[in-house]
Amino acid sequence: MDKKIIMGTLLMAGCLSLSISTIAWSDDDDFGGEGGFYGRTTDVPVVTNKRYASECGSCHFAYQPGWLPKRSWKKLMGSLDNHFGENAELDDATRTEITNYLVGRAADVIPSRMSARIRASIGPDETPLRISELRFMQHEHNEIPVRLIKGNPKVGSRSNCLACHTQAAGGYFNEHGVNIPGYGRFED
Repeated sequence: MDKKIIMGTLLMAGCLSLSISTIAWSDDDDFGGEGGFYGRTTDVPVVTNKRYASECGSCHFAYQPGWLPKRSWKKLMGSLDNHFGENAELDDATRTEITNYLVGRAADVIPSRMSARIRASIGPDETPLRISELRFMQHEHNEIPVRLIKGNPKVGSRSNCLACHTQAAGGYFNEHGVNIPGYGRFED
């Protein structure tokens, strides 16, 4: 084979590899969702456990497990008799299944970029129970005026993810997809 063809093929293969690597490791949130090289994602993986989605999702948004570390999910699931002032007790088999699901996909387990950022915002001795109170969440929402969240009856609080993040159930929390009820898109 001609030396020029071999060198050209090698050069093209190298450029293609570099291009794909750049996309895979991009910090642009528009590449969100599951997949990516080496299992990394920019957003958090969707909820796949039907029992978790139905049991927990019947009262509130079924938060993706990647929002909290294992220790937080264990504590939450261990105190369902007083779940933020409500009794959310489950039978042992259901509680065990849901706990295993949450712990197995927690922020300190999955290779999500967002989960890595969440982990970095939590101290080693902290066991956060409210996703809306994570330093990461407060930082991400700090430019949004309080009147658009707490003063907005269609939102109410940061814990109502679906109100503004219309694709939250699909694991996408990209700021470009935010639509605040009664206000519209918010550009920071």
